[in-house]
Amino acid sequence: MISVNGINNLDYNTIAVDENWNDCEDTELTMHTIHAYPAKFPAFMASKAFAYAKIEGVNIGRVADIFCGCGTVALEAKNHCYQFWGCDINPVATLIAKAKSNEYERLIFEQYYSQILEKYGQIELAPNVYAKANERLRYWFEETTFCELLKIYMAIGEVVTEEKYSEAFRCIFSSILKAASKWLNKSIKPQVDPNKQEINVIKKFQSQCCKFIRAINEIEETDTNIEINCENFLDVDNLPLVDLIVTSPPYVTSYEYADLHQLSSLWLGYADDYRELRKGSIGSVYNSNDFTIDFNKLNETGKSIVKSLQESDKAVSKVKSVARYFVDMQDAVEKCGQMLNENGMVFFVVGDTEYKGVKIQNSKHLIEAMESNGYRDIKIAKRTISKGICVPYRDEKGKFSTDKSKRTVYHEEFIISGRR
Repeated sequence: MISVNGINNLDYNTIAVDENWNDCEDTELTMHTIHAYPAKFPAFMASKAFAYAKIEGVNIGRVADIFCGCGTVALEAKNHCYQFWGCDINPVATLIAKAKSNEYERLIFEQYYSQILEKYGQIELAPNVYAKANERLRYWFEETTFCELLKIYMAIGEVVTEEKYSEAFRCIFSSILKAASKWLNKSIKPQVDPNKQEINVIKKFQSQCCKFIRAINEIEETDTNIEINCENFLDVDNLPLVDLIVTSPPYVTSYEYADLHQLSSLWLGYADDYRELRKGSIGSVYNSNDFTIDFNKLNETGKSIVKSLQESDKAVSKVKSVARYFVDMQDAVEKCGQMLNENGMVFFVVGDTEYKGVKIQNSKHLIEAMESNGYRDIKIAKRTISKGICVPYRDEKGKFSTDKSKRTVYHEEFIISGRR
């Protein structure tokens, strides 16, 4: 890690890739893989963040993740016997996070599993159930598949009475939806595959339940409190005090998580229209419709980037979304400072992006926000993104691409730490 002695003195050309923060050969817990998630935070990064903080003198009792996503940091905190507090605005994400970090008794899980299969075999659906289904679900699912999924979902609802086991089975149900749908496999955006074959839904569900049982067997019982809330961090009033914040903020101009999780959001009843869940998401272009750019609220890095976007004649909606993102992140950095105990540490993992030739220096903006909020001992390192669903290429129009001959973005990200 390189010490940052003032944002204006930071030369990005001197920041070499630190192999310590690259991929780890240790096998991650099966529970981390129980549900796919876009741009998932690597589990080994959380463990290395804990080790780094301890070396730097942080006495870790409670860890937080303010953008907790699918709960990677939560599960790793539990595995290291740390208390945890986290939040995320996405209800699908927090369901996965809770399901992964709950404590389970294998025999109880297996009893519920057996009862679900029995109930599934007994359910008879009305002949017009598909015709009355949500229009978007009918768009994504063939009638046979939809009916099979509905019987499983109804069986879970009728059989499972304990909340944490309900969360587990609904997470498992959610995890098979993309495979069961017309969604193009391995696509990071909603795209229909007209040639996709229907799967055996109940067999897929059974396979995931068996995987979950294996995951339960791997995890040792711990006496830790794991609290995960479905909230926008910027709206949380009663913040806990923590010793370490480990988080990966969303990338501006990147994923629309509400769109990517629409299958689960609709099936699980989080919204009748998945687009409702776009509201309030930091980094979303849909979070800035009523936003007025106020340069007095932006730090110098933010001002410079937003002005460059304006001068390049970019879409107004995109410029506003970048400006809103920077203001939100400045507020998030300030709130993180309010959470830290004396000698506590914040640990951000963030990547720089680009929009039609304009570099969006998220990391530089973040460091300046930390400096202006009184953080000390700010350090930075760089790692290489070598695998995962975070596609590192863009085509001539700036859209995501898997073509390795196209322009490379998102191939590196920065680790930034600081103290209050």
